[in-house]
Amino acid sequence: MKVLAAFDWSFVWDYRSDLWSGLRHTLKAGVIGIAGSFVIGLVLGALRAYRIPVFTQLGWVYVEAIRNTPILVQIFFLYYGILPALHYTGDPFFAAWLSITIWGGAFNTENFRAGFEAVPKSLREAGDALGFSPFKTFLNVTLPIGGRIALPSSINTYISVLKNTSLLLVIGYPELTNVANNIQSITFRTFEMFAVLAVVYLAIVWTLSALIRLLESRLALPEAL
Repeated sequence: MKVLAAFDWSFVWDYRSDLWSGLRHTLKAGVIGIAGSFVIGLVLGALRAYRIPVFTQLGWVYVEAIRNTPILVQIFFLYYGILPALHYTGDPFFAAWLSITIWGGAFNTENFRAGFEAVPKSLREAGDALGFSPFKTFLNVTLPIGGRIALPSSINTYISVLKNTSLLLVIGYPELTNVANNIQSITFRTFEMFAVLAVVYLAIVWTLSALIRLLESRLALPEAL
């Protein structure tokens, strides 16, 4: 405690508005990234699980390309390579949420694919016996059960998407880590600033994890399944 008291923490309050602005940008990109990775994972996971021609192969290429390259390289490639080639000259927000969405979507695709494929064949056959079309069988049988099976691994992906927003500072997106780094470069209060940054990220991730774990407990499959 004496060691912590030796540092000057008062400046953190002086920069509260800047930190709050950075937090808002972090949450904005993170929420879009989580929602986008959910949609991509759900759609491509279903297409891969049902072995839909062409889409299955394209999904495999996408998943392998993203999962086997560093996300930092992907961010650079998107912002400095692909978007300039498409003549995009807007602010980095678009590249920020798009890059973490693409990354999270690849991992979530495999989460959902594994979940859907884990649904017992007998349950899908029951849907067929009731006269459901393949799409209705997916909506009423495979999705509710497979989605719950995929939930634990998806939770880890959503948390990683949120934490990966800290890498967006490399393209100048004013998220929390970028703001904190700028403050410490001005004040030279490196320990205090990054200690506060770590606490804020811990609080955000812990809160998100707790909320999703609560959802997971509510949606838990009966022991019989």
